[in-house]
Amino acid sequence: MMTTTMDVPLKELAKLRAITEGTSKGRNPSIEGSLDSLLQTLYQVRNELETDSMSKDTLVLLAQTVEAKKKEIDEKQKEIYNAIVRLGKALDKAFTQPLPSYDPLFTSDDAKASLDATVAVHFLRTGQFSAAEMFIQESGVTIDAAIRDKFEELHRILTALRMHDIDPALEWCSKNRQFLQSKSSPLEFYLHRSQFIRLLLACEAPYQPALSYANTVLRNYYTEHTAEFRRLLACFTYLPKLEHSPYADLASSTVHTDLESLFATEYCASLGMSRQAPLKVVGDIGAGGALARIEKARTVMKEKKSEWSQSDELPIEITLAPENRYHSIFACPVSKEQSTEQNPPMMMVCGHVITKDSLHKLSKVNGRVKCPYCPTESVQTSALRIYF
Repeated sequence: MMTTTMDVPLKELAKLRAITEGTSKGRNPSIEGSLDSLLQTLYQVRNELETDSMSKDTLVLLAQTVEAKKKEIDEKQKEIYNAIVRLGKALDKAFTQPLPSYDPLFTSDDAKASLDATVAVHFLRTGQFSAAEMFIQESGVTIDAAIRDKFEELHRILTALRMHDIDPALEWCSKNRQFLQSKSSPLEFYLHRSQFIRLLLACEAPYQPALSYANTVLRNYYTEHTAEFRRLLACFTYLPKLEHSPYADLASSTVHTDLESLFATEYCASLGMSRQAPLKVVGDIGAGGALARIEKARTVMKEKKSEWSQSDELPIEITLAPENRYHSIFACPVSKEQSTEQNPPMMMVCGHVITKDSLHKLSKVNGRVKCPYCPTESVQTSALRIYF
């Protein structure tokens, strides 16, 4: 699993949040819990005062309670302070270089409006509707009401999926079936597969509810999903111990939980949007070490009084997480360099691929090239450019 610069700070931030919310494993309750308990005690004492039933022991107990709650709050504040200090140290360790200073990027009114709209849409897309409304009010940006409605519908359906209710998602699939079929999306089948697995694991022999569902619903998807359809029916053979069978993956919770990300991807695609929130991608890549490495390279090049003239390339390689790799990359096995538009990958007649520069260097005077990985010889002009 790939680690990033922000992994440790994020862990410390999660610990701080757990401490402040009272969900950590510490012995002290949250400050809010201690104050609520103290208020409850004060209300009880007030009621006794009103009924003249308060004794000296009650006052002693009140004093002890106040002192105990004060001690709890003090200790909790120390925990929070220590967590903040650890978070600060983790951030300092992750970002050893000061943040770079650049000229303002969003200076024109149009650029500022576009940035505000991007932030507002991000809040809507991630389901932070109250934050989105507040941001829209304060920034004055205009967001189409249809976009708001779409994202509200998206999160309503995602919430239903989280509650094991696939009906809203199936209704959306029915309305957008032509779009899903044009992408060969398995979403609708996977929704029914999830429901079938739930019925299968919930009922007892002879498993009539699951059989009826397979016969009336899943049968309609046999042509497009033949192999998976057969796997689902084969599950009956291994009941009630499906988790110990060759089809144990179908008993996993991921069969159901993965539906949320798949549905969100297809829904955003229907709106012409990327599968990932753009601001999240920018934040993950920038805070994941890319910005620090680029700034370090910039500083080194400035000290050496050199400039990078390629507008479509970076002077250094930036390692990205798999989910943030959007283009195939070919590295020549001969030169060990990545291919570019000017130096594309070329496939020789034997099927081996090297870059165009390497092909020229290996070419003899008569234009023939011997493959560096097999005995085959071919003419340089017979090599074909490969597109990834």
